[in-house]
Amino acid sequence: MKFRNIFQCSTSGFNLIAALFFALVLNALFLLHAWEMIVYDRPHAYLFAASIPLVLIAAFYMIFSLVAWPYIRKPLLIVLVIISAAANYFMHSFGTVIDTNMMQNVFESDRQEAGALISVHYLVWMLVMGLVPAALLCIVRISKGQRWWWNLVQRLVGALGAILLILLMAVLFYKDYASLIRNNKGLIKMVTPANILSGGGHYVDQRYLLGNQALVKIGQDARKGPLISAAQKKTLVVLVVGETARAENFSLGGYTRETNPELKKQQVIYYPNATSCGTETAISVPCMFSNMPRVHYDANLAHHQEGVLDILAHAGVSVLWRENDGGCKGACDRVPHSDMTQWNLPQYCHDGFCQDDVLLHRLDNYVASLHNDGIIVLHQMGSHGPAYYQRYPAEFRRFTPTCDSNQIQDCDHQALVNTYDNSLLYTDDMLSRTIDKLEGLSDRFNVALVYLSDHGESLGERGMYLHGAPYLFAPSQQTHIPLLMWMSPGYAAANHINENCLRQQAADNKVSQDNLFHTVLGMFNIQTQAYQPQLDMIRSCQNSAEGLR
Repeated sequence: MKFRNIFQCSTSGFNLIAALFFALVLNALFLLHAWEMIVYDRPHAYLFAASIPLVLIAAFYMIFSLVAWPYIRKPLLIVLVIISAAANYFMHSFGTVIDTNMMQNVFESDRQEAGALISVHYLVWMLVMGLVPAALLCIVRISKGQRWWWNLVQRLVGALGAILLILLMAVLFYKDYASLIRNNKGLIKMVTPANILSGGGHYVDQRYLLGNQALVKIGQDARKGPLISAAQKKTLVVLVVGETARAENFSLGGYTRETNPELKKQQVIYYPNATSCGTETAISVPCMFSNMPRVHYDANLAHHQEGVLDILAHAGVSVLWRENDGGCKGACDRVPHSDMTQWNLPQYCHDGFCQDDVLLHRLDNYVASLHNDGIIVLHQMGSHGPAYYQRYPAEFRRFTPTCDSNQIQDCDHQALVNTYDNSLLYTDDMLSRTIDKLEGLSDRFNVALVYLSDHGESLGERGMYLHGAPYLFAPSQQTHIPLLMWMSPGYAAANHINENCLRQQAADNKVSQDNLFHTVLGMFNIQTQAYQPQLDMIRSCQNSAEGLR
């Protein structure tokens, strides 16, 4: 007997084996979570639990029977096995939920971000769960059997049988399935590869298939108001967009460990009740720079609509975006921007990424040539995971032991928190030094700084790591973000700002990234129909004066 004959089966046998592998192996996590959601208080519950893998097997068998065409079947299954294995690794290891937003992260991640996720564990997983099954698919021989029409009849009968089994389970357990899915909306997103195909399909449709849509212009009427126009000094604002910093670990907000020793010395105004627009950079960054609130945010519209930086440019404010986090996600496309990772600066950059001091490199030279009102946006690498240990210089390794690995799920929890907190120490230091630089410019400019993170991060709570959970059931660690503001006495005086009022408002009020668009416009006293004063975090603390709208 030849070797290949050992791996030989009929079409129906092949489809059944493939269905068993996809249902019981690649969807084991889905089954475990589904079973955990069931209350086993009567025999019916056990029967319902047993029906779930049967429905999965039947569904996959039906699909594989319908696509069992020569030259299509094997290549399709090989691709599905490999991408499903990859998705399973992140779902098992980090609690990742695969949806449209997560697929956007996949498509828009740069080489450095993707490389940080590759590890020995990942490669072994892909070998066992992806490449070995794919190789078996390649060498298995499917017997042709009888005439082609008889094979077709067999496939159709098999698919019909699977459909009847699914309908039977629906009749017997309809209320149970409806309740399970309705009460656990994220569960259905664990079915692989349906989650990948659905999320990827929606992303491609939104991003590429809608065509080149015309740019929607907003704030064309923007102009500087009397306050900024009459000021003796030009206004300079630095807006720092953080990455993956969570408010829970900011000592300015009550965290017991001192992670903000430098900012504590500055007269910053901290907002302890701030939330993000999304749980991933690809959503939060374009959202916070748009005029759309989170509940009405349209990612497709954001890609072809102007944002707050465009409006500032319309009004004559100089804009500069400096990048260290893989791209501005469209927020800076129409204003001057610079990717600092491309500057070839080995004093800041190594192993394919740069630490955030690169954002300050020769910034003094730019400011020295600035003779206009200006805003500088610094987009940090911040605390981007999972390689938190690479996000700070050695002198900031103050909390030990640390998790010096990208396999954070295998680290001791306290070591992981130590490493993450060290990255916050570095952000704290960088922000404080930026404030010092701005203070040194107060003879030329009225200066201010705003810092907010794009989203938070999970560090193993509830078995979840990293970020990107669907907002509906994302933990607070991924949506509760640090937000702070600093302004020079000259800036406060020129804009009639009562800082005591501002501190009280910051402590008492809930704010979000919805406020950024209007607050930034207000900081430059921009008059435009796009501005909504009720969303400006500063406006209610500006004393009544000529020039306030």
